[in-house]
Amino acid sequence: MGNFCTISISCDQLLSGCLDFTFRKAVYISKLKENVDGLKIAVEGLTDLHNDVTRRVKVDEEQQLKRLDQVQRWISRAEAAIDRANELLREDSQEIERLCLRGYCSKNYKSSYRFAKEVDKRLRDVADLKANGDFKVVAEKVPAASGVARPSEPTVGLESTFNQVWTCLREEKQVGIVGLYGMGGVGKTTLLTQINNESLKTLDYFDIVIWVVVSKDLKLNTVQESIGRNIGCSDDLWKNKSLDEKAVDIFNALRHKRFVMLLDDIWERVDLKKLGVPVPDMKNGSKVVFTTRSEEICGLMDAHKTVKVNCLEGDDAWDLFRKKVGDQTLCVHPDIPELARNVASECGGLPLALITIGRAMACKKTPQEWRHAIQVLSKSASEFSGMGDEVFPLLKFSYDNLSKQKIRNCFLYCSLFPEDFLINKNDLIDYWIGEGILDGSDGREVVENWGYHVIGCLLHACLLEDKDDCVRMHDVIRDMALWIASDIERDQQNFFVQTGAQSSKAPEVGKWEGGRKVSFMANHIEHLSETPNCSNLQTLFLGSIHLKKISRGFFQFMPKLTVLDLSNNISLVGLPRDVWKLVSLQYLNLSRTGIKELPTELNELVKLRYLNLEYTHSLYLLPHGVISGFPMMRILRMFRCGSSEQAAEDCILSRDESLVEELQCLGKLNMLTVTIRSAAALERLSSFQGMQSSTRVLYLELFHDSKLVNFSSLANMKNLDTLHICHCGSLEELQIDWEGELQKMQAINNLAQVVTTERPFRSLSSVYVENCLKLSNLTWLILAQNLTFLRVSNCPKLVELASVEKLPEVPELVENLNPFAKLKAVELLSLPNLKSFYWNALPLPSVKDVRVVDCPFLDKRPLDTSRANQ
Repeated sequence: MGNFCTISISCDQLLSGCLDFTFRKAVYISKLKENVDGLKIAVEGLTDLHNDVTRRVKVDEEQQLKRLDQVQRWISRAEAAIDRANELLREDSQEIERLCLRGYCSKNYKSSYRFAKEVDKRLRDVADLKANGDFKVVAEKVPAASGVARPSEPTVGLESTFNQVWTCLREEKQVGIVGLYGMGGVGKTTLLTQINNESLKTLDYFDIVIWVVVSKDLKLNTVQESIGRNIGCSDDLWKNKSLDEKAVDIFNALRHKRFVMLLDDIWERVDLKKLGVPVPDMKNGSKVVFTTRSEEICGLMDAHKTVKVNCLEGDDAWDLFRKKVGDQTLCVHPDIPELARNVASECGGLPLALITIGRAMACKKTPQEWRHAIQVLSKSASEFSGMGDEVFPLLKFSYDNLSKQKIRNCFLYCSLFPEDFLINKNDLIDYWIGEGILDGSDGREVVENWGYHVIGCLLHACLLEDKDDCVRMHDVIRDMALWIASDIERDQQNFFVQTGAQSSKAPEVGKWEGGRKVSFMANHIEHLSETPNCSNLQTLFLGSIHLKKISRGFFQFMPKLTVLDLSNNISLVGLPRDVWKLVSLQYLNLSRTGIKELPTELNELVKLRYLNLEYTHSLYLLPHGVISGFPMMRILRMFRCGSSEQAAEDCILSRDESLVEELQCLGKLNMLTVTIRSAAALERLSSFQGMQSSTRVLYLELFHDSKLVNFSSLANMKNLDTLHICHCGSLEELQIDWEGELQKMQAINNLAQVVTTERPFRSLSSVYVENCLKLSNLTWLILAQNLTFLRVSNCPKLVELASVEKLPEVPELVENLNPFAKLKAVELLSLPNLKSFYWNALPLPSVKDVRVVDCPFLDKRPLDTSRANQ
């Protein structure tokens, strides 16, 4: 049994419905041609209206107005309606041809009906869009966001730097562009974030604050889009504009505003004009502040003021580290606070390292864990959590950005020295020459200039720190350099560095004999007794390790060794005879050692380009033919080398003339420091043209049989930088051909261009005169126009430093000398009879430091030291 539903429809109702449906279809078909013609006209009208509205929108947008959302929606709907209608009208001729019976019927009734119905729908849509397209306003001015606060943490130790920048923004109207530079991870972005957030609090002064991250891969289009988001231009239409079009929009949006633009992480010059940013000046009152790791970029950006962001000092560094570790951990054991301070000191005040290591140590609750951390950070910081994958990769961007691989190699070389080691700039350049990184064949001045250029590049990149005549590496930067250098596959350096550990013996040979560059500096290794097989070793630093003995055979298997530094080992009295097997050696430093003799076999080192024997006071045997046997020698340092009183008969130090003869054989020599002990040897040295150009430092001592020494030949030494005159007990006068030298200088001064190369003592900058018991004056010093440092001590017969009586009767020549104008420091010590420095009052404009001790009769009036430290 089931349920049934019954529907009853009468025949009249069914017939009526069918007729009505058929009639409506017929109406569509009968109006088809009329509707097609109407649609064409309507589409043309809508197209014109669309173009008019779009044109109005573009005009308004050029005036920095923003189109209304309803206008944008209408434009999109109109474009779609026009496209659909035109697509439909492409079929009209075919459908109209199917009509018959005067347009009331169709040969394909079903197709014509569907087409006619679609035409009718499109006609109504177009008509509706035309009716709603009459906009009185198509765009309006949208106020740009004043700026966006950025998330930040409380800063530590940046207060003074922030105040310095803030003063530039608010008070120093002449400063429009400020550059913040410093090493990676030092807190530049943190500081810029603080400036951003503080600027937003003072919008009564600035109209808008714009933050842009530039980064290493500079793309002007990306920077413009970041600016656009701040000024209300960020839709798809604006993004599709050209760089020049965007620049015009940005310029028009900002030219009447007082803005602060903060550009973070610049690696190359950003052209503000190409971006469309009005250049800040006193008239518009706007400011641009940027961060960079390179001081050089500050110059390229035309910064009106540069501010270096330094690492944190002691208390601030500890405060930041303590906050990251947390008091709960620091208080868990009484030994941890002191250990924590040791860990913090390993960071060298670098905020990035302090934060990374502090966070890693926050969960370390035992002293043993903290001691382990100190050991790891001291020996291989890259293995500490976060250093190798967070800190070093960030710092490495500065290394990667160095312009040449040669400069990168020079940077890595600095990591061979111990932590906090002050590396003398000239010594560093000598290492680079000996290593072959810098080519010493171009002449000392050219190479030295290039070396200082490299040092400048590293200083500007904040990879080295400047310390007067020296540079040093920040501890974390040094760790990063060793991390790079130890990667054999990437850099092919393979450094092995164990310095400053006070180790009593060398590391096991197996750990370092495969290395290319090895340094054991600043340890306590008295004896090198093994015979390592170092087929790839190129550089070996053994300086300052208290070395006493090197066993025979130690150098036997080092065929590629290029640089050997044994300096500052005063207990090292001899070299093994097999040193001659170092056939590739180009750099040998024996300075400040106790070496007593140099073996004759040393002249087998025919590739040697650098030899340092300075302060080898115990050297008594330097056989004939050794020095002259180095045909490639370019740098020879023999300042305070040996003692003539102790020298063996076969030693060239026993007779200075023999030494000068050997020096004259060094045809490629371009740098010489030397000790001369007789007037005859000095005259011969200074008369030889090669020595005139290569001598940089000259130490004159003893001169037992000489009361008078002719200094005229010495005046022609073009590159003489430092002169010592010491322990010359018989010396009474240093003679100069005054009339000839003064007339020469007058002739030079009368030329249209000043020929500085011909001036006497043109490079002399430092003079030391000590323990010359009979010397009565130093009048010749007034010819040294570039003198910057002068020390005179224990010269009891010295009455006048410069005596007018010693000059020829040509006062007008003397008046033009302007003596001691560049002098910066003066030391006058134990001069019991000195009465005057100069016969007339001297302003000494450059003097900063003056030291006068035991000079009771000195008339200080001619020595105007009012601006100097005394």
